[in-house]
Amino acid sequence: MEMQYFKDYSPALGRDMECKIYGHAGRPMLYIPCQDGRFFDFENFHMADTLAPWIDAGKIMVISIDTMDKETWSDTQGNPYWRIRRYEQWLRYIVEEAVPKIQYLARERNGWDDLPGVIAFGCSLGATHAVNLYLRRPDVFCGCLALSGIYTAHYGFGNYMDELVYMNSPVDYMKNFPEDHPYMQLFRSQKAVICCGQGDWEQPDLLSGGRGQVRDHPIHQLLQRRHRHLLLHHL
Repeated sequence: MEMQYFKDYSPALGRDMECKIYGHAGRPMLYIPCQDGRFFDFENFHMADTLAPWIDAGKIMVISIDTMDKETWSDTQGNPYWRIRRYEQWLRYIVEEAVPKIQYLARERNGWDDLPGVIAFGCSLGATHAVNLYLRRPDVFCGCLALSGIYTAHYGFGNYMDELVYMNSPVDYMKNFPEDHPYMQLFRSQKAVICCGQGDWEQPDLLSGGRGQVRDHPIHQLLQRRHRHLLLHHL
């Protein structure tokens, strides 16, 4: 498996950021680690081994990045006003720096004329970020795979709400998403898969009642009602 390590200064964040790219060709995929995770978790937690058949076959190229959760969602004792603004800087880093890095590499390796869309992929809080990125920028992200995320900003910001928290809480902003928005056509032509497990590490108040309670969760109701291209799976 071809691997490339990068450490670059991020203008969006004002600090060095590390990442690693796996694969030699194929559709680019952005991997966001679990809560507070680092880029090397993709290897350390054997995700690279799991995806090796697709990576080695040249079907996907994966870029694994660092999270900023310790300065944003996880820092529940910090000032939420500044935490959500730091989170927005991290999203800018992803869209303006990390994603173009793998887009240009994938275009070169595959011999494509245009920059390809990227699949957003994450687990746990990484899934939260992946869905948020996909829903906010379907012009950049052509698909999404989210495993066991929480899709409300209440998890990281409690009862605090301002315009930026709202913009990063999918359950909230998608309820009011206009049907005639240009992104709707992109949503309809693309695919996202959201998987909700029922193990010990799932959010207890959502899953203690089993599959019926999953069906009652706001993200499930929202997707069933308005965005049928998004598939909700419970495992």
